[in-house]
Amino acid sequence: MGENFELAAPARIVFGRGTLSQAGPAAAALGRKALVVTNKGAGRAEPLLRGLDEAGVASVVLTVCGEPSLDTARDAVGLLRSSRCEVVIGFGGGSALDTAKAAAALAANGGDPLDYAEVIGRGLPFKKPALPSILIPTTAGSGSEATKNAVLASPREGVKVSLRGPQLLARLALVDPQLTVGLPPELTASTGLDALTQLIEPFVSAKANPVSDGFCREGMRRSARSLAKACRSGEDLDAREDLCLAALLGGLALANAGLGAVHGIAGPLGGAFPAPHGAACARLLPEVMATNIAILRRRDPAGPYLARYDEVGRLLTGRPEARADDGAAWVAGLVAELGVPRLLAYGLKAAELSELARKACAASSMRTNPAPLTPGDVAGILSRCL
Repeated sequence: MGENFELAAPARIVFGRGTLSQAGPAAAALGRKALVVTNKGAGRAEPLLRGLDEAGVASVVLTVCGEPSLDTARDAVGLLRSSRCEVVIGFGGGSALDTAKAAAALAANGGDPLDYAEVIGRGLPFKKPALPSILIPTTAGSGSEATKNAVLASPREGVKVSLRGPQLLARLALVDPQLTVGLPPELTASTGLDALTQLIEPFVSAKANPVSDGFCREGMRRSARSLAKACRSGEDLDAREDLCLAALLGGLALANAGLGAVHGIAGPLGGAFPAPHGAACARLLPEVMATNIAILRRRDPAGPYLARYDEVGRLLTGRPEARADDGAAWVAGLVAELGVPRLLAYGLKAAELSELARKACAASSMRTNPAPLTPGDVAGILSRCL
């Protein structure tokens, strides 16, 4: 938690209602043909495609179904090269944005995703700038529009891994809260809790810094006041705006301060089971918070991390006397209120917890968790989430 840090962020961020109209002119300044990577239900991209056409930018559409994999990235690179696109636009949730970032970097640098993948690959750095990318989220969760990594699944190894580097940062992150209006409550809940996780974990991270702290504090306040409200009333644009800004701030925070055990566990969990990333993080978050707090209370009660969890409690509850346990209890109550499924719903069984815990402890996100967790600690967290 020292004062030495660097700030990584997209070259330009545009936030606000109706800002999708700026996508066409922005793309035209970068090239004449764009690969548009979107999620299932590509009809939502029609306003974007019209805007590109009006700006004189031809487009080719790639639809990503489900969580992206190494093969998804390979297919995207192949289409990008064969269609001779000069710009990559991600339009959708984290899956579309991560695919777009990976394709832009791989097309410019050559090689296979495994050359650059962490954990299971060679972990090589990208040496050349990526093709210019524009990232436009349509959910308020991953914050991928602001991060310098792309998460891809490797079904064979049963894990999710990152391609990482400043080359993956967008030329433009364009966040229009109107694109999230009408998202169903369950998707609003899982993505919103993912964003909240990405505000809490960087705040208590071993790499926290004064800039990321500011992002986290503002984002936690907005999540706390608007997440349940947006789930109850999907047309509430003020609440949607809060969640979109919280997700953006979470992306900026994690890009500069790292994450923690929630994401360390969610990676191998999502690689081995059909658990949506946001829902997995949501279910894990209160248990990881409670475990970290208990360990810190035993090992370092006067240290900075427990004091930060106390501040999390105050930010989430709005009560000046709140402590760390109150924050964990508030999150647990919200997860229950929003009906987030337990991990049993995705096929996880007690017999599989030990192996999953072993893989989680090797994840890069574990390095910045505020408390050292053993495989037994992680298995206990997973058991309480079944």
